[in-house]
Amino acid sequence: MQLPTWPFKLAVACASVLILAELLARLLRDYRAQAGSAPATRAATLLIGVGLVVGAVLAAQGLAGMGLDRMAIGIAALVALLVLIGLGMPVVFALLITSFLGIWLVRDNLPVAINSVGLSASGAVRKIEFGVIPLFVLMGLLLDKAGVGRDAFQIVAVLMRRIAGGLGVATVGANAIFASITGSSIASATVFSRIAVPPMMDSGYSRKFSLGIVAGSSVLGMLIPPSLLMIVYGLLAEVSIGDLFLAGIIPGLLLATCFGVLIMGLVRFRPGFTGRTRPDFQPEDLSARGIARGLAPVLFVVAVVMGGIYGGFFSATEAGAAGALGALIVALLRRSLSWADLRQLVLETGAISAGLLMLMIAANVYGRMLAMSTIPMQAADMIQAMDLTLVGLVLLYAAIVVVLGMILDSVSIMLIMLPIVLPVVMALEGDPIWFGIVTVIAIEIGLLTPPFGLSVYVVKASLPEGFAPLGEIFAAAAPFVIVMALVTLTLILVPWLTTALL
Repeated sequence: MQLPTWPFKLAVACASVLILAELLARLLRDYRAQAGSAPATRAATLLIGVGLVVGAVLAAQGLAGMGLDRMAIGIAALVALLVLIGLGMPVVFALLITSFLGIWLVRDNLPVAINSVGLSASGAVRKIEFGVIPLFVLMGLLLDKAGVGRDAFQIVAVLMRRIAGGLGVATVGANAIFASITGSSIASATVFSRIAVPPMMDSGYSRKFSLGIVAGSSVLGMLIPPSLLMIVYGLLAEVSIGDLFLAGIIPGLLLATCFGVLIMGLVRFRPGFTGRTRPDFQPEDLSARGIARGLAPVLFVVAVVMGGIYGGFFSATEAGAAGALGALIVALLRRSLSWADLRQLVLETGAISAGLLMLMIAANVYGRMLAMSTIPMQAADMIQAMDLTLVGLVLLYAAIVVVLGMILDSVSIMLIMLPIVLPVVMALEGDPIWFGIVTVIAIEIGLLTPPFGLSVYVVKASLPEGFAPLGEIFAAAAPFVIVMALVTLTLILVPWLTTALL
């Protein structure tokens, strides 16, 4: 007996309508929030938005009259995409507009362009792998609510108290632990700005050094699995998310170890970075039982998620469901979750997941436009003509990604670059899993580099106003950027480090 599918399709349709209604409601709220501004300002904002869309359509019509070939149209669409993003248009709208117009021009057929958007949307929605995103987001939010990050920092700080720069190393270690349950660099930067900076400064660490440690180590959130950026890569590249998680373990631990060595080296050769230590800084219970109780939630969830994937008991999506259930149990046992909290966390999970789904739809349309414009094929031919090796190509790609990270956010870089470069890497017989890990760490460098540097902005926003200037945090994070660049180079030259556990 075959199970009817219409109830599930109806649920998806209803959910899509609700997402659209929420989007319109938020746009209306944002517009009303400008009520205190001058009417001329609000009118100018509206006119600029409409003008950008109308200008894009007129430009498309102008290009159509020039008789450009597919390649030229694709390049024009890429340039228009970067211009729109640079002007402040949300990435999802910039992708949809330029890709839609690009398909329209390439095929010279408006219905085909409209159908491409519809097919891309339905294709993104019906992928069961997408279910892993809200599950891991909810898991991270629940464990954050349970105070797991704070407990991990206190325990690791005590274990490292006899080491020079122990609190700094403890921040890196706690970040690695926290990354293994949240998968978000932004969450790590938010949490450890509040729980690690004050103890380090109380222990004599300079303000600059403390901020650099927190900002630098926060990038572990996207490299140590489970990682939201790895999930996005897996969906875009259509590779196993479970394999990506396993491949990220060794590089993540390698980067964390290098950060720890960097901190101990700076403490040794720049003693002014740290001062006195506080032997009284310790968790409430230093017994083995207390330490085990503090780390038990992390070990439990990691064992369920990674053990289940590595042991072959369930897929990455099923692991997300098991991890979310485990996180809910931890939060309930710690009595840190009320019904109001749970409702708020579910709403936050929905908002994050819906935003990522819209990006995936836009990326799907963008990928179709690139394929129709033949840009990936032309790029592959150009690489072959240049006689560029796989390593040379990936080195060039990583350098471009780092530069883009100075002006674009992580997901945007991945959405723009992967459809162009990944087919070329595959043509050169590159491993997509290895390439994914290299992509993630190269993108993460952009979280610490000006002017975008999202992790740096989050650290500043998480601390009291006027606590430290933005430039000081960027400067403090510079040594960690150098270490990340060296680790990226190592992973490119030694692919075995990413595939050893597969």
